[in-house]
Amino acid sequence: MRKLVALPVLSADALSSVAYGPEALLAVLVLAGTAGLGYVFPVSGAIVLLILAVGLSYRQTIRAYPHGGGSYIVAGDNLGPVAGLVAAAGLMTDYVLTVAVSIASGVAAVASAIPGFASVTVPLGLGVIALLLAGNLRGVRQAGVLFAAPTYAFIVAMFLLITIGLVQGIGEGFTPRPDPAVTATEGVGLLLIMRAFSSGATAMTGIEAISNAVPVFRPVAWRQARTTLSWMTGLLIAMFAGIIVLAHVADVVPSGQETVLSQLAHLSFGSGWLYVFVQAATAAVLLLAANTAYNDFPRVLSLLARDEFAPRMFMRLGDRLAYSNGIILLSLAAALVFVAFDGQTTALIPLYAVGVFLAFTLSQCGMVVHWWNKRSPNWRRSLAFNALGALLSFLVLITAGISKFTSGAWVAILAVGLFLLLTLRIHRHYSSVRASLRLRPDTAPAPQHTTTGPPVNEEREEREELPDDVHHLVLVALATLDLAGLRALAYAASLGQPVLALHIGLSEEEARRARAYWTAWGDHVPLEIVVSPYRATVAPLVHHVQALHQQHPGLTLTVVLPEIVTRHRGHQLLHNRTAPRLRRALRPLPKVVITAVPFHV
Repeated sequence: MRKLVALPVLSADALSSVAYGPEALLAVLVLAGTAGLGYVFPVSGAIVLLILAVGLSYRQTIRAYPHGGGSYIVAGDNLGPVAGLVAAAGLMTDYVLTVAVSIASGVAAVASAIPGFASVTVPLGLGVIALLLAGNLRGVRQAGVLFAAPTYAFIVAMFLLITIGLVQGIGEGFTPRPDPAVTATEGVGLLLIMRAFSSGATAMTGIEAISNAVPVFRPVAWRQARTTLSWMTGLLIAMFAGIIVLAHVADVVPSGQETVLSQLAHLSFGSGWLYVFVQAATAAVLLLAANTAYNDFPRVLSLLARDEFAPRMFMRLGDRLAYSNGIILLSLAAALVFVAFDGQTTALIPLYAVGVFLAFTLSQCGMVVHWWNKRSPNWRRSLAFNALGALLSFLVLITAGISKFTSGAWVAILAVGLFLLLTLRIHRHYSSVRASLRLRPDTAPAPQHTTTGPPVNEEREEREELPDDVHHLVLVALATLDLAGLRALAYAASLGQPVLALHIGLSEEEARRARAYWTAWGDHVPLEIVVSPYRATVAPLVHHVQALHQQHPGLTLTVVLPEIVTRHRGHQLLHNRTAPRLRRALRPLPKVVITAVPFHV
């Protein structure tokens, strides 16, 4: 992508957070009345410094990981697999809450302009999640065009609002408006300031998106990505600071009936078309920001599945080249969170900061270790930037965890702990299965087979057949050469019919490795390898069977599949269910039989 397209596509999440970040900050400070609002500038200044420091830190990440360096990869490479899993837990929590918070804030923007929608917040939000689910399962082409217009419209709307509001303030000589009617329910204290700081810091969620997606840029990708990140950081700081200053000048405080942005737009534009433009742009960018999680959540889940920390079904690409299972899981989790917290942004914000800054902290700590180990040119400066980012992110993490623990942060902390426990148990299971399947020196001799080739028959309609009319070819589908695969080959050879082994390779390198294994094993059975670069396995296998059927329509094809059968029923979900999918795909073809050979572990 060009920078002008990449900026809105990858920054929608971060830039749209100014729609709820400043309001979240003010919503905490207003609890202490006028005295609390007096701290708005010091707290906002600290958040601006935090955004700047983390933005500079991620510039170093882009330089070190030009092929994309998400928190899971960076933390796992430099701090170990457990740190990588904790970072992934923070990311997954962040993505689920991105969907819930963005939709809640978007619905609130709509309800501010059309009060009648306030009573149907939850059904409206669930409807939006359903639309995002359907759209992402079908795949979205030209995503850049889709994201660019609403994001740029939101940027224009915010700068119009800030500029016109401040110009009006200058024209009035910044005459103070009557103080809003706020009643102090808490005293000003350190805990209140900490809560306000961690709530306002949610305005920088999504700032890591560009560092995750470096390969999508035009060459030189990492330079383009760093420039785009700098623009995003500058726009984020300008909009966040502008909204805070304008709210202070206009004496606007959060209201349960209308968002802060809506109040500011009403003061500057009345109820005319500019007000409608601001609200529509805000709602649109928030709803599209929720969609960014649909790109990142399934991708991180597929990486976890690749490393055997998540069920392998999350590596599977659907017909539209999207990780369908990850998309469905994200939708279900976001819908559950949205309903549980009644679709209220203020209720969801306390959960948000923990996951975000947990991932930030581990990613930046990983970068510190990276620079220390590599000692590449300018490593000291890069290490200093990442160390500052790690320190500030850790302070926000601790602040959010302590100050918001009883307000909902405990839910995020519990989710991270459960995620870590679950992924480690899944990895242990896969390791146990791999050990059970590993070939040993005392493995039984390789099965022999007949060498006669399949007969060629003319295509004809199906009819009743006698045993002598049935001509076989046994096709053994192998994912890898292990004990389960050898058992399937032994069964196929025992039938006394011609046998052909078929391996679906996910890359040329894996195909070469499979051929080398096959040669070392003895090449007892003819092997065909099909390379599937999109990680699909069922479709290439089906296409191969269809081709064989078209070449030899009178041939009966028996497809033999090794199948892992686990002792515990719950573990079966962690293994691919290829046989049922193949049966459904091959049912329309005559003369095709699917046989599963179980291997118990």
